[in-house]
Amino acid sequence: MSTTTITENVGTVTGLADIELQPIQNNSSPTVHTGEESTPNDDLVLNKKTITKILAVGFLFLFAGLNDGSLGALTPYILRTNNVGTEMVALIYAATFLGWLLAAATNSHFSHYFQLGTILTIGASLQLAANLLRFWSPPFGLYVVTFFFQAAGMGYQDSHGNTFVASIKGAHRWLGFIHAMYALGCLIAPFVATAMAARVGDRWHLFYLFLVGIGCINILAMLVTFRDSLKIRHHMYPSETDQEGSNSRSKSASRDMVLTLKSPPIYLLSMFYFFMLGTGITAGGWIVEYLVSARNGRLPEVGYVPAGFWGGIFLGRVLLAEPTHRFGERRMSMGYCCMILTFHLIFWLVPNLVSSAVSISLLGFFYGPLFATGMSIASKTFEKRIQATAIGLIFVLAQAGGALFPSLTGVIASQVGVKVMQPILVGLIVAMGISWALIPKVQKRDD
Repeated sequence: MSTTTITENVGTVTGLADIELQPIQNNSSPTVHTGEESTPNDDLVLNKKTITKILAVGFLFLFAGLNDGSLGALTPYILRTNNVGTEMVALIYAATFLGWLLAAATNSHFSHYFQLGTILTIGASLQLAANLLRFWSPPFGLYVVTFFFQAAGMGYQDSHGNTFVASIKGAHRWLGFIHAMYALGCLIAPFVATAMAARVGDRWHLFYLFLVGIGCINILAMLVTFRDSLKIRHHMYPSETDQEGSNSRSKSASRDMVLTLKSPPIYLLSMFYFFMLGTGITAGGWIVEYLVSARNGRLPEVGYVPAGFWGGIFLGRVLLAEPTHRFGERRMSMGYCCMILTFHLIFWLVPNLVSSAVSISLLGFFYGPLFATGMSIASKTFEKRIQATAIGLIFVLAQAGGALFPSLTGVIASQVGVKVMQPILVGLIVAMGISWALIPKVQKRDD
């Protein structure tokens, strides 16, 4: 998820990040409270305490990447152990989407009732619970349900962690860090999952013991670093202190959601993310099965190919952030879409395992910066009060694409074979480029 500049003048992403706006009096600047010392001009000062919190948020993104990056490598084992067809994988993606939908529907209300540390800990607990249900070889139905809990927890942690980091001075650098940590998790996961599954065979569920351990560290990190905001919120805005109490907060949260839904740019940005995540998750989730079934690859060997894809994304987020910022987000991102299409066509039309591995890695490299570039555009498009709600909604609509297209690929593949992945990806990449071109321009801002 690398990122381009979110500048000091953009204003912070508020709401989900435990930020409390005070009324402006005597021409003073608004004050922001996020568990740090209050600072003027919206942006949090970068100090030792803030850096510790950034590292904790980076770790939760690493955990999210470990979960997402493992599914593609484990898909062949899921299919063969449970004796199910590729169309049944659609249930996993559907459960994931429903989890993200729950997070998006409740994020605004959570923000008005709980402070940041509490919300992050709730998200971490849901993810740990999901992995505790997985490692003992549960029935396929229960295994699918765990993805609902995982996605809901990830939805709370990712959106609130993202908006907290966006409130820090020089946010584009730290957003680049946390999104690179997600890609790093997706890079590590196929190596660990493939190695463990190849060794234990039908007991591949034991891989989730690894995620249980990471999940425990994740909860501990939230409890320690965000202990200053492990609280129930009494009120978020001054208007919520009236005698109506919680009803006022509920109405305020509902108003934020309605205001967000009335903003046309939310739908254009969501359409871009809809196709973008559809592209990335379809490629990452089906590439191993494609190489096994269509290219006659050996499972223990090609199980590592998704690591090249995620490794490319990781490097893209680290290395392309500054060029994207320096030469223009819109121009560079359109160029990235063209490069993605080029390397996908090489992957499709050159039937060689080595060529496939290299081209999918380069595809990932140019795919990497797109997520955070869109977040940068969003931060400049929406007014501060609804930025967090808007980003949460974008996330869930993005996950709709990330759930729909891999599921659709599985359903069609059950009838005509997994080769259908290739033309589907071409269509998604083209749609992604067109939707990026439709996003409204925003005024260029200097750091």
